[in-house]
Amino acid sequence: MERLKAVIEQHGRWSSLETYIERINAHMETDFSLALENAKALLESVGKEVCDQRGKDLGANPTVNKVLKTAFLAIGHNGEDMITQISTSLGNIGQQMGELRNEIGATAHGRTMAEIKERNDRVDEMTREFLIDTTEIVAMMLIRRFEASHPLGAPVPIEKQILEYDDHPEFNEFWDETFGGCEMGTYSFTASEILFGVDPMAYSVECEAYAKDEVDA
Repeated sequence: MERLKAVIEQHGRWSSLETYIERINAHMETDFSLALENAKALLESVGKEVCDQRGKDLGANPTVNKVLKTAFLAIGHNGEDMITQISTSLGNIGQQMGELRNEIGATAHGRTMAEIKERNDRVDEMTREFLIDTTEIVAMMLIRRFEASHPLGAPVPIEKQILEYDDHPEFNEFWDETFGGCEMGTYSFTASEILFGVDPMAYSVECEAYAKDEVDA
């Protein structure tokens, strides 16, 4: 999974995923059931992080399919475009991973010695590569799309953060009473007008904080 590792190196917030990658690589040949378990967990972790960062509620115990579908919706795909349809189909593979893991796992339902020995042979090399490659591609796409529109440390998208000045007269009055204003020759500006004009995102942050304090009071 070298391509996914390279993407993770570019975007440090995802570094914890390397644990899954190491386990997948370590067990591809010796115990594919564990590789599958970690591949499924990797997909869930990426999808859930995207949903959490975008404020998407997944509910209790969501399926892998639901996690991935919601994650793609969260990064801007409308549910009808080609990418979302393909990713949802690939998400079905993630759902099957859990069932396949139980089928070939060493501890699932108990195994005879012969069954434990042969369990890895039930999934041929081509199928293994397909499942792991699918995991890598979906994870890479989600991370790249998410980072392209929501890089670490970036503010909330401006269209969601900036408020309209005239829509918040109570906050404006509070801010003006607290900080006064400024006169420059024949020009006069209130503190709220200055804040909004100089840094509209800061204005939005302070306005929302004021609204929250009013509710909590």
